[in-house]
Amino acid sequence: MSVVIRRASVDESDEVARVFRLSRETALSFLPDLHTPEEDRAFFRTHVFPACEVRVGCDESIIGFIAFREGWIDHLYVHPDHFRRGYGRTLLAEAKARHTPLQLWTFQKNLGAKRFYEADGFRLVRETDGAGNEEREPDALYMWSR
Repeated sequence: MSVVIRRASVDESDEVARVFRLSRETALSFLPDLHTPEEDRAFFRTHVFPACEVRVGCDESIIGFIAFREGWIDHLYVHPDHFRRGYGRTLLAEAKARHTPLQLWTFQKNLGAKRFYEADGFRLVRETDGAGNEEREPDALYMWSR
């Protein structure tokens, strides 16, 4: 089945939030579950979509998404059934084609994400103790530029 990358509409925010939750539960199980699915949906509809360009990878449904804005990648998540198939890299290329430099945060424990971003040219800028994020989990700031 072929995957199409396209801009998402706010009408798809619930499906994007569902992919976010499934991916996070699978890949980031060390994080506390701070929000309900309903809160996730509201957050994507009222905060992410108004502030970011959201691109999705779709076959018959949304299998992954990236939310980015000038200088920042705010979210990059792929449905667990589609991990390690190149969709994350394809979505990342959407943001890289539109903005430079780009920064993003990831959790220090998320070794897969750290390897992924480093392999795609991002460099570690700094690490924190997590006091500045909602989860209170140590994180890492990465930056990329052409």
